[in-house]
Amino acid sequence: MAIPDSFLDEVNARTDIVDLVSSYVQLQKKGSRYWACCPFHSEKTPSFCVSPDKQMYYCFGCHKGGGAISFVMEEEGAGFVDAVAILAQRAGLQMPEADEDRGRQKQRERLYALNREAARYFNQNLSSPQAENARRYLADRGLSRRTITNFGMGYAFNQWDALIKAMAEKGYSKKDLLDAGLVVANQKGNIYDRFRGRVIFPIIDLRGNVIGFGGRVLDDTKPKYLNSPDTPVYNKSKNLFAMNIAKKSKAGRLILTEGYMDTISLHQGGFDCAVASLGTSLTEDHARLMAKYTKEVVLAYDGDAAGVAAAQRAIGILSRVGLEVRVLNVTGAKDPDEFIKKYGRAAFQKLLDGSEGQVEYRLLQIQKKYDLTEDSQKVEYLQEAARLIAQLSSPVEREIYGGRAAAAAGVDRKAMDDEVTRQRKRSSWQQRRREERRAMTPTANLQPEERKLRYQNMRSAMAEEGVIALTLMDSDLLALADDLSPEQFSSELLGRVYGILRERWQEGKSSTLDNLTALLAPEEISHLTKIMQQPQTRANNERALADYIKTIQSECVKRQVADDSDLLAVIQRKTMEEPK
Repeated sequence: MAIPDSFLDEVNARTDIVDLVSSYVQLQKKGSRYWACCPFHSEKTPSFCVSPDKQMYYCFGCHKGGGAISFVMEEEGAGFVDAVAILAQRAGLQMPEADEDRGRQKQRERLYALNREAARYFNQNLSSPQAENARRYLADRGLSRRTITNFGMGYAFNQWDALIKAMAEKGYSKKDLLDAGLVVANQKGNIYDRFRGRVIFPIIDLRGNVIGFGGRVLDDTKPKYLNSPDTPVYNKSKNLFAMNIAKKSKAGRLILTEGYMDTISLHQGGFDCAVASLGTSLTEDHARLMAKYTKEVVLAYDGDAAGVAAAQRAIGILSRVGLEVRVLNVTGAKDPDEFIKKYGRAAFQKLLDGSEGQVEYRLLQIQKKYDLTEDSQKVEYLQEAARLIAQLSSPVEREIYGGRAAAAAGVDRKAMDDEVTRQRKRSSWQQRRREERRAMTPTANLQPEERKLRYQNMRSAMAEEGVIALTLMDSDLLALADDLSPEQFSSELLGRVYGILRERWQEGKSSTLDNLTALLAPEEISHLTKIMQQPQTRANNERALADYIKTIQSECVKRQVADDSDLLAVIQRKTMEEPK
């Protein structure tokens, strides 16, 4: 949807970025700017700032930045149009409608309706004689009829076109089924049911829409689990199974499991806070989604090597968004489902309440790698444990976990404390060295964070940044830049932005970061925001612009001369190589 510039300007005029950001994080005013710990990455010292005069935000830690629209896109995981809609609603404005937008919304509504019909169809199949093996499987897993109904579980017949025929009777076309990911097309263009001979788990979003499906085989066929592909209404990296139920839980925590059955079994056992990722590894979007509803996540992964590796990875992702992470240590059973069946709900609740903190869990995993009866391995264990403990910012945590590691290895506590101190000094020295090296290479400091945006001609790029900063601050200055063209820029991004700004100025349109958000990638908007963080003054703008233009054009001539010389050298070499 192409949103009119006049509407974007109205949204911007009615949106104060300080008010907007403060509804998500607690801001503290220092000088002319507001500061907070960044909502987009984990940090203890605030590096996220909001500039009310420029109506933009920037994080000096993760280098994300932009205007109000960019902030909503990042915080809510929304697209451009959805972010504008959120801000418009907040400002009491009615979103303009366009044919393209209506068409997209109509498609989404049709896919929601199709998925709902498919879920009903699969659920009805479960009562048929052909689904006896599926009912037996669910019974063997100990699932009650109420649980099956609550999760809308069903069965896909082991046929190539059963769903296709059923949905055709409801008026859905081949394209509808392909868009919803319910069918697969072969090389000849013929379609067949994606899910066949499987127990079906509907995937439901936070608003109660059926957005996709998961299916489990009833034999040894591979893959054991099959999931819907990403569609216009479903993204497996942004949704969690059973989150629509868990978001209402009063448990004060979420339990993250490895799959559908683990989650469903926990819900049946009375733990309505269980969720699972959808056939993909845990992502930062998953973590952010959980962080909206809880402060604590308990990992209930398998205890095998794959489960331990997944837990270690998940700890880092969850911690980065500020979640407290604990790890369930299931003893006497292979998983939470079996534990509840053997020992009951009360025993599992006790196990859950006593789940290990992530540091304790990681220390235990380190300990399992070594034979502590051998001195050489004991030394290696203590050194690796000290590296982990040295990363902890809290002296109390270092005291507690250092004592545990020393006791496990049977060494003097002071020796462990000394090793942790040594590791902290070493880490601090390495960090200081990195900062010193960076400080001694100012060119590196001036380069964009994204490698693909790096400058080739630093002198020209600095002048190009100056032109962009000045004209974003005052577009009327473009009247003084008639002889400067985008092609004269050395940076592809800055030349492109200059071209956009010039075109918008000629058409009488305003130019702010929010106006550019739909036209540029997030990392490009962030880089422009970084440029705008530089101290600026409106004094002598015309003189500064003239100096910048002179530098850009001078460097452009040098590049052209160098290119001509290179071309001439190639021609001369080829001429000499030709036979006479």
